Amino acid sequence: MVAITRCIIEFKELPPMYISQDVPALATALTHIPTAVYWTIRSVVACATQITTFTSMGHEYWISATNEAWELSTLAHKINSILDLLKKQLTLCHQYIDDKRSAEAFQTLLNLFQSIHIDNMKILRALISPKDDVLPLLEGSTKRRVNIDVLRRKNVLLLISGLSISQDELSILEQIYNESRVQGNRMESQYEVVWIPVVDRSVAWTDAMQNRFETLQATMPWYSVYTPTQIDKAVIRFIKEVWHFRNKPILVVLDPQGKVVSPNAIHMMWIWGSTAFPFTSLREEALWREESWKLELLVDGIDPTILNWIKEGKYIYLYGGTDMEWIRKFTTTARTVASTARIPLEMVYVGKSNKREQVRKCTTAITLEKLSYCWQDLAMVWFFWIRLESMMFSKIQLGSTVDVDPMLREIKKLLSYDKEGGWAVLSKGSFVFVNGHSSTVLPTFTQYNAWKDDVPPKGFDRACMDFHSKLHGDSQPCCRFEFPSEFGRIPENIKCPECLRIMEKYITFGCCHEENAISAFY
Repeated sequence: MVAITRCIIEFKELPPMYISQDVPALATALTHIPTAVYWTIRSVVACATQITTFTSMGHEYWISATNEAWELSTLAHKINSILDLLKKQLTLCHQYIDDKRSAEAFQTLLNLFQSIHIDNMKILRALISPKDDVLPLLEGSTKRRVNIDVLRRKNVLLLISGLSISQDELSILEQIYNESRVQGNRMESQYEVVWIPVVDRSVAWTDAMQNRFETLQATMPWYSVYTPTQIDKAVIRFIKEVWHFRNKPILVVLDPQGKVVSPNAIHMMWIWGSTAFPFTSLREEALWREESWKLELLVDGIDPTILNWIKEGKYIYLYGGTDMEWIRKFTTTARTVASTARIPLEMVYVGKSNKREQVRKCTTAITLEKLSYCWQDLAMVWFFWIRLESMMFSKIQLGSTVDVDPMLREIKKLLSYDKEGGWAVLSKGSFVFVNGHSSTVLPTFTQYNAWKDDVPPKGFDRACMDFHSKLHGDSQPCCRFEFPSEFGRIPENIKCPECLRIMEKYITFGCCHEENAISAFY
């Protein structure tokens, strides 16, 4: 009876600004409250009567108390049934109120980002500390809790991810971040990073999740929110609906006034690092104007050894795939041709965008058999491919198409070849003269006798390029691109980099039999 009384009081205390009496859950409850009051009062009277009778009659009363006991049992059953119904309706009312408050908070966020501010404090408090937590941030280097004022009027990069963010992503981001701090007076270092972990609120927070969060937080040199639970549901909705976060990390850039200058600068960060500061579209366009289709574009910031080979003017072959038979044939034949043509050759195995374990096995075999140079650290392999994919996404985001952008065309070719077996990029110093699939690159070398007479007048690179172009024209492999469902903004259509037709769209399911199978496709 006390419980049902408290439940009725809770209904009366519901905030009228968020719920009205015509809301079905509250309307249903209100129709049952008079009944609940009636049976509560009747139960109180029945209990009082029985207690009074018991105290006045003593032991003799229990002999004739069967009917009274049955009445109390019936009343208790009625009260419990009504209480269960009211509790259910109260839960629905609270859910309705939470949804209304969340919608209100979401609209407040929308309005905030559409307004002009003198600094970024209102924006950051709304995102990171909606409940006015005094110390909502953890400082990366000292691991001490700090006030949000440390970010006042600074360029802030919001690193938004789930707890599934990979160690590869973190290690490369940390390297870029630390490099930007070396020279603190440079323009590229004038920003702060804040990690905002997005977790599913419908799933119970477990010790394993807490341990994962703390492990990630401990490795980060930048700021992070003190706990994921301080991120409001409305903020999570805003991040997903407005900034198109799915599960892959994004990097939202806020200027000192809290204005969004880039809804996702992660691609710029992978391609150019802190050089891309202040991470605006104008800066992105300017950086692309400085680039061209050359080997440095593919390997810059990954391996200084290759950059040294480029400076020396050597022939450099990047190749990939996981077919060891093809790898053996390609590397052996390429070395034989290079020896015959007397050209200085270096070869680099850069793996594949997925199938990490197979890449590891290939790397081991290539090293043992001394077939070529390769990256022992698979984070470098991952970075090579994430940069390449970022180049494509960056170009698409800026509105480039393969029919007018030769650089995008070559990037998409290489990404497509990766999905269809082996491939190779052949260069002389910076100059890339072949970007081909395994089905045409290997025959180019096995048929060296067919074009060796063109080497003296044309040069090895031009002669090789011309013969490969002939083979490529006779046999074009299918092109294929994969966009994980977690990727925020998937293009409506894509032109084939080979024939320039609009590509067909399919839905595929894949598994690479790895622990982190989903992210392996990205």
